[in-house]
Amino acid sequence: MNDDELLRYSRQIMLPEIDVAGQEAILGASAAIIGLGGLGSPVAFYLAACGFGSLTLVDHDVVDASNLQRQIVHTEDAIASPKVASAAERIARLNPETNVRTLPRKLEGDELRQLASEVDVVLDATDNFLVRYAINDACVAARTPLVSGAAIRMEGQVAVFDSRVEDAPCYRCLYRDGSDEALNCAENGVAAPVVGIIGCIQAMEAMKLVTNAGESLAGYVLYLDALRMEWRKLRLPKDPTCPTCSAGG
Repeated sequence: MNDDELLRYSRQIMLPEIDVAGQEAILGASAAIIGLGGLGSPVAFYLAACGFGSLTLVDHDVVDASNLQRQIVHTEDAIASPKVASAAERIARLNPETNVRTLPRKLEGDELRQLASEVDVVLDATDNFLVRYAINDACVAARTPLVSGAAIRMEGQVAVFDSRVEDAPCYRCLYRDGSDEALNCAENGVAAPVVGIIGCIQAMEAMKLVTNAGESLAGYVLYLDALRMEWRKLRLPKDPTCPTCSAGG
């Protein structure tokens, strides 16, 4: 690290769990953020702020006025612009040393698996079960840790799926047969701070994964009931019949 980096990240370097070695790991780390909406916004901001060296932003959508209530990486000036371009511009203003690659399209099949194999961690900030399954399957195949977040109404959840860990579950172990019917913000609404809370936890888990600080949420699901401000942390066992991560599936 140079003197400018030592100054910028001094408050993180002071943490014994991070120190110089951890900050250097962050600076050399790469992440893919899939979805630049309510969850992906704080994820992108905080991963850039904490010093992630490379971010790949994936989203096929454009900014809409209804997004601005919660998707804090975008501004009114970005309405009708691709979300990845809007996010990349804001990240560049926050931390120009973070290398940003934008993919303004849906990724499927080999392209999604290739992306998962190229990065140190994937962050799922989407709201579609079929997309989540595809991201999960790609991460399991590439043995790349997946940090998954979800939020709707006044509720949210975060989980880490790390196929490098023996007997670790994957997303399909949690939701075998998910349905997207009436499970999106457009149909149900969502409180703006809820996606911020969940996205920030996703960013924290990604930071922990690349620095080996503390214990990740791998093998657990963390649930938030924001109306009561109650948290539940539940252990998630591996499904022996899971079609993605179990030999018996």
